Amino acid sequence: MPSHKHREKKIRQDEKRNARNTKVKSEIKTVSKKMRVAAESTETVDMAKLLCDATAVIDSAASKGIIHKRAASRRVSRLAKLKNKTAAK
Repeated sequence: MPSHKHREKKIRQDEKRNARNTKVKSEIKTVSKKMRVAAESTETVDMAKLLCDATAVIDSAASKGIIHKRAASRRVSRLAKLKNKTAAK
């Protein structure tokens, strides 16, 4: 255990941030997986709505600094590419 109060506070802050970041990253993975599953399924799904939701979650995480802005851009680009590929079928 730390012997200084500021180190104890730092540990508490780190635990909060870690929990928040884990939650957001998990949400990113969930919306990305929904997009991929919808693209593979034969039933009609509103891919534009799914892409919009995924973009909002990913951009929000990038603005908070949870993921890098270029990583966010890359993820959104790949999902958009998947949507367009599915629409072409």
